[in-house]
Amino acid sequence: MKRSTYFKKIKISPPQILTMTFLVAILIGTILLYLPISTVEPISWIDALFTATSATTVTGLVVVSTGNDFTMFGQSVIMVLMQVGGLGLMTFAILIVLLLGRKIGLRGRILIQQSFNQYSLGGMIRLVQVLLFFAFGIELLATAILAVRWVPEYGWTYGLFTSAFHAISAFNNAGFSLWDDSLSAYVGDPTINILITLLFISGGIGFTVLYDLWKTRNFKQLSLHSKVMLTGTLAVNLIAMLFLFVSEYSNMETIGALPLGDKLWASYFQAVTPRTAGFNSIDIGSMETGSIVLISLLMFIGAGSASTGSGIKLTTFLVIILVTASYLKGRKEAVIFNRAIPSHLLERSLAIVFISMSAVFAGILILSYTEQAPFEWIIFEAFSAFGTVGLSMGLTGELSTIGKFVIMVLMFIGRVGPVTLAFALARQHREQISHPKGDIFTG
Repeated sequence: MKRSTYFKKIKISPPQILTMTFLVAILIGTILLYLPISTVEPISWIDALFTATSATTVTGLVVVSTGNDFTMFGQSVIMVLMQVGGLGLMTFAILIVLLLGRKIGLRGRILIQQSFNQYSLGGMIRLVQVLLFFAFGIELLATAILAVRWVPEYGWTYGLFTSAFHAISAFNNAGFSLWDDSLSAYVGDPTINILITLLFISGGIGFTVLYDLWKTRNFKQLSLHSKVMLTGTLAVNLIAMLFLFVSEYSNMETIGALPLGDKLWASYFQAVTPRTAGFNSIDIGSMETGSIVLISLLMFIGAGSASTGSGIKLTTFLVIILVTASYLKGRKEAVIFNRAIPSHLLERSLAIVFISMSAVFAGILILSYTEQAPFEWIIFEAFSAFGTVGLSMGLTGELSTIGKFVIMVLMFIGRVGPVTLAFALARQHREQISHPKGDIFTG
């Protein structure tokens, strides 16, 4: 067989292409971060790979100090990787094609559809255009506002760079900060708290929701997905804030010593950041056990579909809750906003949760053998990596070589998506035979 004929027969599916684009971005980032110009002191290949993986998957877990061990060039590489990883390499590929005046073919539209988890091919190019306009616009605006706060403190060059770095990191839910204690120095600063949280909430709510809001500007006319995401986000954030406020109120190592106003700001910030943002304004390792359990759940749930965040996605979590509630009430179907949830959504949601839990528990199992750390730290680290959150109780910097690879795999699975990765690795074929049904006792 001729080589040309052989390559023509190789068919690469959209999930495989999306998976490979992330791998290519990580590889390029690793090489750039390993260069002498990127670091103050030489770092190992594994640390460069870990940092590139963390930045591209918009996680924020670090094994070397972003602000102290990397030069401004290295920090710029991290910033670009966060932008590419958050918005998706395919988004920038489409942008280049559009700038060249080329048309996007059917395969390109299918790739966009897969990248944003959409069910229809219609309006894909328009969605990408609005996404890029909104993302760059809000990042520029946020940089300008942060510059007002940080330029007087750090000077024009470093102040502007710091503002741009944190604006991009926040909108893309990356969690990288130029300070080792993240944003703890600004625990009670209203400007930083409001702006940073607005950035990662808007980035994590989902581009399709933002597009829907921009197009309709009326809650009643929004799609069912947008309504569920908006109400679900508000409910989860309020419940988490109240829980953390009560749980940490007397904890002198977190918010116990703060005045009431700062307590509320810290509770709000730490309630919304676990859903893949990764910033922290209090010491995570000093939080109460109940707070750690809640944050672990929030990290697993993650952000919205077609967003800069990861996790199983809030809508997946809500679909399972609604279907479970309907089953317990004896209803034939789950209904929300007068719309029934199709059975295929439940099947997809169950598949996502099962694959995700399998990946996380496999990671926990391996880490429990390779790492000399409290089991609570290991569980938290695994959930943080899968949710591409970036919060840590202190284990990241102490990871063994095997441990670093485990965390990198979890970050990659979390960002690419468990179902997308499963599709990329599996050979799918449509079942042509219908089998007789049988009963199995469950529960």
